[in-house]
Amino acid sequence: MSTTLPARLVRLLTGLALFGASVALMVRADLGLSSWDVLHQGLAARTGLPLGWIVNGVALLVLLLWFPLRQRPGVGTVANVALVGLALDAVLAVLPPPSALPTRIGLLLLGILLNGVATGLYLGARLGPGPRDGLMTGLAARGLPVGRVRTGIELAVLAVGWLLGGTVGPGTLLYALAIGPLAQFLIPRLAVPAPGRPATTGVTPPCPA
Repeated sequence: MSTTLPARLVRLLTGLALFGASVALMVRADLGLSSWDVLHQGLAARTGLPLGWIVNGVALLVLLLWFPLRQRPGVGTVANVALVGLALDAVLAVLPPPSALPTRIGLLLLGILLNGVATGLYLGARLGPGPRDGLMTGLAARGLPVGRVRTGIELAVLAVGWLLGGTVGPGTLLYALAIGPLAQFLIPRLAVPAPGRPATTGVTPPCPA
């Protein structure tokens, strides 16, 4: 596996594009979204702005919270803010909403799997975590248990998104149950080895995007 910077950038950009595409598949499935995407969809419904704009805008606002937490963004962090929403809107523009339930279930399952692959690629590039990942780790670095921080953030954005009109459904629960094991399996297999040692399997599953 190449560890050169150009190869890592390709891995990063591919992962971010696939991440946006995976969210679009779950949106079109209309069976429930991840916690953050419930929030994004709710905000988009209230503001009338394209969903991808909301995704990028929320990412930027979350990134601003890094500064009081003394977190340092990387190239991957900035690229995450800029690209995920663009890929999401591009796929939504060419993928019409299906009506048949089996097709919607298929899109949901494909979206969750693709989300796991995308997470492994962009985090595995080792060029910086997504804004939401950094918020979680920054709060945990202040002495808060990472599990409680993760759960608290996820429940808070889910509740706000649901109140704003975001889609909560069986897909929300399935994503919550599946993304951790998928990330745990895929991240070490898709990661660029850190200097001086191979990639390990002890990776904490990240927050979406």
